Amino acid sequence: MSLCLVIDDMHPSLPDMLQEIGVQLHYRPDLKAAEVPAALAAHPYDGLMVRSKLRITTELLAHGPQLRYVCRAGAGVDNIDEEALAAAGVTLLNAPEGNRDAVGEYAVGLLLALFRNIVRADKEVHAGQWRREANRGEEIGGKTVGLLGYGHMGKAFAKRLQAFDCTVLAYDHDPKCEANHHALLVSLPELQERAEVLSLHIPYSPANHHFVNAEFLQAFKNPLWLLNTARGEVLDHAALVQGLREEQIRGAALDVLENEKLATLNPEQQARFDYLSSASNVILSPHIGGWSFQSYQRINEVLVRKLKAFLGAQGVA
Repeated sequence: MSLCLVIDDMHPSLPDMLQEIGVQLHYRPDLKAAEVPAALAAHPYDGLMVRSKLRITTELLAHGPQLRYVCRAGAGVDNIDEEALAAAGVTLLNAPEGNRDAVGEYAVGLLLALFRNIVRADKEVHAGQWRREANRGEEIGGKTVGLLGYGHMGKAFAKRLQAFDCTVLAYDHDPKCEANHHALLVSLPELQERAEVLSLHIPYSPANHHFVNAEFLQAFKNPLWLLNTARGEVLDHAALVQGLREEQIRGAALDVLENEKLATLNPEQQARFDYLSSASNVILSPHIGGWSFQSYQRINEVLVRKLKAFLGAQGVA
């Protein structure tokens, strides 16, 4: 019998799913991050399930010496020190398959909203303005859309773009990245030569911090429409603001920001946020690309399936 501590809110289907595979659940979403070490030390947990409440570090793992697995209910694992897990012999399970469809659909929605001025037009009509010509927009058909990163999220977006009669190019630095018929894998220089839309689908890591910076953006031949549904820190927001001011970037739709705790913005971040939030060609949303009712439950299904396989291989289930 495995004993798992869950410290974040999860879809209510989780207890029954875990019970079916022989996992006893301690469901404690009420725990604050600072209280988790003591909770791990108080019980012989061999499993921990998290979203983004706290960082999983060497120090935290020391309080749970019997841990054998950590489940991340979502795709990103930037709050988890994977080297620390490996050193402690703890297996990491995450669930990008659970919310990739939600992200793919949402990215299409952002692109449509950006191209067709949907957000601005809605505000204007609510304010009693009826401006048709000023809101004439672009069509996706005929455009070349470039994807930076071609994992679960990039592939989900590319699949949905097939209905729009556009060209989809993708670059991924991982030589093991598998191509499919939804996008053409190209080199980074070719992506920069041809793309008119750039959509970011790379995870955050120290190596990817500000991967998309001024030099990177200036290498694109065409003025860009830019989408980010990945992580805010992979994009240098100073370079983004500069590109928007200089009209090298025609518009941006951001579901993620460099600092998503808006009450803690430093003066430089605040100045950039003030520009972005007031620009008529920028759409902002609160990191909800993967946040659908369906993905909420599907993440449980993916994690439980992976956990069942892990426990089976360990001879526990």
